[in-house]
Amino acid sequence: MLTKPKKLQCGDKVATVSPSSGGAGDPDLKWRYEQGAQRLKEVFGLEVVAMSNSLKGSAYIDAHPEARAQDLMDAFQDQSIKAIIANIGGDDSIRMLPYIDFEIIRNNPKIFMGYSDVTISHLLCHRAGLSSFYGPAILTDFAENVGIDDYTINHIRSTLFQDSPVGDIQPANNWTSEFLEWDIANKHTARKRQANHGYELLQGEGVVRGRLIGGCIEVLEFAKGTEIWPEKASWEDAILFFETSEEKPSPQFLVYWLRNYAAQGILDQVNGIIFGKPKDEEHYDAYKESIRLVLKENGLETMPVLYNLNFGHTEPKFILPYGAMAEINCEQKAFSIVENAVE
Repeated sequence: MLTKPKKLQCGDKVATVSPSSGGAGDPDLKWRYEQGAQRLKEVFGLEVVAMSNSLKGSAYIDAHPEARAQDLMDAFQDQSIKAIIANIGGDDSIRMLPYIDFEIIRNNPKIFMGYSDVTISHLLCHRAGLSSFYGPAILTDFAENVGIDDYTINHIRSTLFQDSPVGDIQPANNWTSEFLEWDIANKHTARKRQANHGYELLQGEGVVRGRLIGGCIEVLEFAKGTEIWPEKASWEDAILFFETSEEKPSPQFLVYWLRNYAAQGILDQVNGIIFGKPKDEEHYDAYKESIRLVLKENGLETMPVLYNLNFGHTEPKFILPYGAMAEINCEQKAFSIVENAVE
């Protein structure tokens, strides 16, 4: 069982970190960071502090993974800080690994949230025994043009601010992956939304439960074979969650990666899979066929698989707490988190 952190309350101090890309500190994007931080204050009543290295810009952050790790360690050790939120993802946070003190994370449990390449930081928390949160980041969801989506706001409140069961996770009514240049001239331009067609049941029947584990499937590849790759027991009776990044990987790569999970015996261990909406819905049908192919190859045609959930690289999004008990209901095409995510 992973340790659950304390819930957030109005007035709490939240730290922002750059565990991967340092774009939040670049002169042309600083306004975007400030907009996201201001939303945390205005919408949720939180005090926001940037860790000392996090806004030094892309060149510095790229050259100093040890500084990124130091920010993370300092944020966990600072008793005045109640939560840590990543500014954005990237592609190389695995470089922090030599500089991480797992005892610091273990002894100072608190909310940590982000997505994409921040999957690595979630595995750091998992290795330390802490439940962390696959969810919104500062430069994307919190700094969304015009305002944070109500769907995202509601899931932040129900997951991080209350200690009752999170409950049923309804599909968002609409979604967007539209790219608008992060230019201050666009800050008041809403991205175009499309109607969401809800969850799809790819296969399976009945109701299954399991503890959540997963992340961005490309980033999980970086961790295989390292000390932060979860132990065999972590996959037992779990519900896997996977999503793909803005790089929109080939469906054939999805086949290759899933075959590795089969070869490790992971697919045989888990109770079900949920898969996030692909960015721009590219490869939408092909990804479904990739998943079905690998499961069929391994005699797992009855494993429940729910597809097109609102997490990952599209907006809006809900939050997935690592280690929390979740449920897939095949008959109702429903997904829920059946326990509290925070204490």
